[in-house]
Amino acid sequence: MTTRPFVLATLEGYSVEGGFDRPYEPATCFSPTVSLGRHAGPGDADGLWRDYERVLDLAAPLGLDGVRLGLEWARLEPHRDQFDDIAMARYLEVIRYARSLGLRVSVATIGEAWPAWLGLEAWLLPWVAPRVRHYVRRVVASLGDEVDGVVLFAERDSILRRGFLEASAPPWRRNAQLDFASASEQVQRINAELGDDPEVGPRLVRRTRSIDLDQLALAQALSEDVTEVYVRALVKGKGPTAANNGLLVKHGGEWRVAPEPDVLEALG
Repeated sequence: MTTRPFVLATLEGYSVEGGFDRPYEPATCFSPTVSLGRHAGPGDADGLWRDYERVLDLAAPLGLDGVRLGLEWARLEPHRDQFDDIAMARYLEVIRYARSLGLRVSVATIGEAWPAWLGLEAWLLPWVAPRVRHYVRRVVASLGDEVDGVVLFAERDSILRRGFLEASAPPWRRNAQLDFASASEQVQRINAELGDDPEVGPRLVRRTRSIDLDQLALAQALSEDVTEVYVRALVKGKGPTAANNGLLVKHGGEWRVAPEPDVLEALG
């Protein structure tokens, strides 16, 4: 008997939390180009670092099974070998709160904005792989049994495609097919090694699907052999990794449900 996939909205910390890539804040791979004015960083974003509970209150009645929360590596390890236990404790607060509302919680350990100290060429550098393994094991150990699943890379294909083929993210390459292939090989190797890890492997969500939310796409995704379906960002956010739209918006300091009626009908 096939189990129906879980339907989750995503929360990508870099674009929604605020507090990255400015003086005295955690620096990411976007920091050099933000400093040069090539694009705007997230700035204060939507302030969810201190406000996650308010949006989770609105997420619970939407018909979602839960959320996939991005744990920002640059916040948790802003400098090499300096893990921020206070930041980890805050993420755990958010996770516990979401689960208290009956929401499933998966976490993504690596997003599109990795720490600046890894370098723009991170996915080509051989020394990065052991750093990823060390970091993911540390995070998984800190999470214990608090989460329902762990996703290693929030959007693995997008990270590599945008960085090496589209020049829309670090390392800002266009049609760099050989580097794209090399980076893909390293990322796949990291996935395989952590998948075989006795502590990390059993917690991994291995089969996922991201869709543009409508009734037809959702119905098709729910019939596929995947564990989690990501239907839309819960909050759009700000900065170079912001989603195109979100299920919730902030207006006049208050959060409200944003989508059109047919989107809510699809979720319901």
